[in-house]
Amino acid sequence: MSNGTGKKVKNAAVLAVVAAMALMPLWGSAGIINIFILVFLYMAMGQMWNLLAGYAGLVSLGQQIFIGLGGYSVAVLCYSYDMPVYIGLMAAPVVCMVFALVISLPIFKMSGVFFTIGSWIVAEALMLFFTNWGFVRYGFGFAIAAGRGLGLNARYLIAFVLGIVSVAAVYLILRTKFGLGIMAMRDNEGVAEVRGVKTYRTKLVCFLISAFFTGLAGALMHLFDGYIQPYAAFSIDWTVYMVFMVIIGGIGTIEGPILGALIYVLLRQYLYQFPGVSLLIFGAIALVIILVAPKGVIGALRNKTGLELFPVRREMKPPRE
Repeated sequence: MSNGTGKKVKNAAVLAVVAAMALMPLWGSAGIINIFILVFLYMAMGQMWNLLAGYAGLVSLGQQIFIGLGGYSVAVLCYSYDMPVYIGLMAAPVVCMVFALVISLPIFKMSGVFFTIGSWIVAEALMLFFTNWGFVRYGFGFAIAAGRGLGLNARYLIAFVLGIVSVAAVYLILRTKFGLGIMAMRDNEGVAEVRGVKTYRTKLVCFLISAFFTGLAGALMHLFDGYIQPYAAFSIDWTVYMVFMVIIGGIGTIEGPILGALIYVLLRQYLYQFPGVSLLIFGAIALVIILVAPKGVIGALRNKTGLELFPVRREMKPPRE
């Protein structure tokens, strides 16, 4: 099979899967639809953590910042100000981007493990702030009734669009000259800066994009759950889940968070019957994957088969004679 034919077959297969997912409300049961709502929401979160850590080299332990802010934005607007749900969903990612812009200057002065710890400290500070803020009922939280008007199919389609758009956004970004700068910065920030990559601006754009999509996913997650409280909204568990998905799927690949989200959600459904040891099981699985396949499941398959569904490397055009 020629490269051109193989590429057409691969693209057709991807489109067929996307079409089947888009039409799931017509053929899927309620249980399957609920599972894939979670898959698409976690897929968006995983793609954004992977954009930061896997492609830009910014290992964050503070993505729960945007999960919590996104959730509280839609909750406050819909509960306290009686705004329509779509207003809350439009405002949530904007609030997250603005906050990301505010903290970017001090947090980008840190590098390596200091950036990682700094992002986590910001998240912990937000948890304490919301826990002691009377306007949001302290640590008790409150119900988000606005999401009850959304039917199961509407929830699925919203989550599906977010998941697909997050994948497409990362893919298109990485295929640009800016995307090359992101990966160059990850490989060697000093050399990338010498070669003309504006590292601060590159980090900032990645951080803002990640904040936008993660905040929207967090808003939808809490809207669909119907309840929010600071201990859960700003818990580091959110980032732990993202790290787990990306590691087992394949860090630095677009396919990795997709497969990782599916594996994580299915495992979580099964491990509900082991509440006391579920996190230990997740940790053990991640450890085994790291030892057996350091590049994740997708990385291992790519090494053996050479198959790449979403190639971000651009082919060199042969020189003209």
